[in-house]
Amino acid sequence: MIVREGMVLAMIGAAGGLVLALVGARLLGSLLFGVSTFDPATFFGVPLVLLAIALGAAYLPARRASRVDPVRALKAE
Repeated sequence: MIVREGMVLAMIGAAGGLVLALVGARLLGSLLFGVSTFDPATFFGVPLVLLAIALGAAYLPARRASRVDPVRALKAE
């Protein structure tokens, strides 16, 4: 559940960032020399790397929390 919530937020952010990057590239296209405004490797590779990092950032704490005894966690509060 925790990993799913984290990944939903990461996917929303990646999709929004991709849209803004595409719009920004079109606006700044006249300033680029020798580089295309749409590089598929960049526009799809970077979000995939960021989503993989987000997966690790959500999975590792969730795994550690799942190993805690629920009675101990409730006693601490």
